[in-house]
Amino acid sequence: MVRDILRMGDPRLYQRAREVDAFGTAALDALIADMLDTMQAAQGVGLAAPQIGVPLRVVIFGFERNPRYPDAEAVPFTVLINPRLMPLGEAMEEGFEGCLSVPGLRGSVPRYTRLRYTGFTPRGEVIDREVSGFHARVVQHECDHLDGILFPMRVRDFSRFGFTDVLFPDGLDVGMDD
Repeated sequence: MVRDILRMGDPRLYQRAREVDAFGTAALDALIADMLDTMQAAQGVGLAAPQIGVPLRVVIFGFERNPRYPDAEAVPFTVLINPRLMPLGEAMEEGFEGCLSVPGLRGSVPRYTRLRYTGFTPRGEVIDREVSGFHARVVQHECDHLDGILFPMRVRDFSRFGFTDVLFPDGLDVGMDD
């Protein structure tokens, strides 16, 4: 079922989500199915449970091809529960991001270029990956939602933040939307 996506300003988006403590449940499976339906309907590349009003540490992300990001490398579809992120080095890169909870806006956000993330599948199996590039950016963006952080809170240079159609008048939709 497609759910409403909360928008910036809703106080539920600024709270830290709770850990999932029961895996393999019908309720968790239903949440993940709704998240997938919602993400696909919005043509996003990721979604966090708090964005649909569920304060749990669950994110989904991934795509093979997305018309909004024709040059982006594929990211394997992943359901990541109770994630932990560990940067692999100090290198960071600025890149434009958008967010389904912040429609119509883009901003340049610094993110670690390489990281390791761990967490669990819906059945409680361990996930442990080292990633870089767009994959690393997407994971960091989604996991920020679990701590009540929206991408505008990470923007350093507000001359590189604004409405997509103003920043990119030629219709170039660069960056990522969760």
